[in-house]
Amino acid sequence: MTIDLRADPIALTAALVDMPSVSRDEAAIADVVAAALREQTEGFEVLRHGNTVLARTDRGRPTRVILAGHLDTVPIADNVPGHVVVEDGEERLYGCGSVDMKSGDAVFLHLAATVADPVCDLTLIFYDCEEIAAEFNGLGGIERELPEWLDADLAILGEPSGGWIEAGCQGTLRARLTASGTRAHTARAWLGDNAIHDLAPVLERLRDYRAREVEIDGCVYREGLSAVQVSGGVAGNVVPDEAEVVVNFRFAPDRTLDEATEHVRQVFSGLGVEFERTDGAPGALPGLSAPAAKNLVEMVHTHGGGGVRAKYGWTDVSRFAARGIPAVNFGPGDPNLAHKVDEHVPTAQITTVAEILRSYLTGAGV
Repeated sequence: MTIDLRADPIALTAALVDMPSVSRDEAAIADVVAAALREQTEGFEVLRHGNTVLARTDRGRPTRVILAGHLDTVPIADNVPGHVVVEDGEERLYGCGSVDMKSGDAVFLHLAATVADPVCDLTLIFYDCEEIAAEFNGLGGIERELPEWLDADLAILGEPSGGWIEAGCQGTLRARLTASGTRAHTARAWLGDNAIHDLAPVLERLRDYRAREVEIDGCVYREGLSAVQVSGGVAGNVVPDEAEVVVNFRFAPDRTLDEATEHVRQVFSGLGVEFERTDGAPGALPGLSAPAAKNLVEMVHTHGGGGVRAKYGWTDVSRFAARGIPAVNFGPGDPNLAHKVDEHVPTAQITTVAEILRSYLTGAGV
């Protein structure tokens, strides 16, 4: 299969949606994207690294901008191939990955082929395995093995943001809280210590927890601490001697991962439970004061975009922020529709995002 990068980005989105690319099965779409970049763009060095495709120019421009998007999707739910319908007077493209994030990929690919003289050098990164465990993330592989490809003055990730700039991202961590008791027969329950009952104070702390709202660069981040899993029990006639609750903390990017971990530890201090952080990733500050980011913000405000707001949830902008590179999420599609069976993107948003980024990359109106 081939794709036409010069086609309307709506048609290009549809073509990408029609290529299944569930995580760990991106080889076919990576083949197509790499071939299209080699054959249909000028001035790009193109490199294949596993199922990640990289391309960059070296025109000697004063700044460099990264356009990055993942090629993989969650498992298909009978929603490939895609289709276009008109509902409530709005044209919408349905299909797995239409929101997260093949419409963003399509915009980036289209611009690579049609912006002949950008004001900045460009790096494009189309990576694999974003939707599964971080250890498989293709962008993480580039960070470890080809870090020079991540150097830039601004990184734009095509994550669905409804045409808004969603700045920075929250950090996330998960922790396991374990209560230990004494096993006994339920007919003689007084001889035991029920570990499940001992989780009651933990759940009370969670119920009463009041999360912060933090404003950074005009973006308000809302934290959240939630129980996401409870487990325990041995048999229907046994007082359990161990029980655990897993909590997830989404924290504002003014906290480091270690600070966030210590905060969660203190929330449950004095309750007699063991605390273990099982995974975590830092957030990303908005970085909107950087010149390259300020120009993009201005372009969104003056060319019909949605404006600027905080990003709830974690995205790969965190990887760039950790390297001191301002990074934002900016793409078509409502993030609330990502991964749904009826995932769909308004086609007008694809057009708007493409027009805004074209103006930004060509310096029009800056």
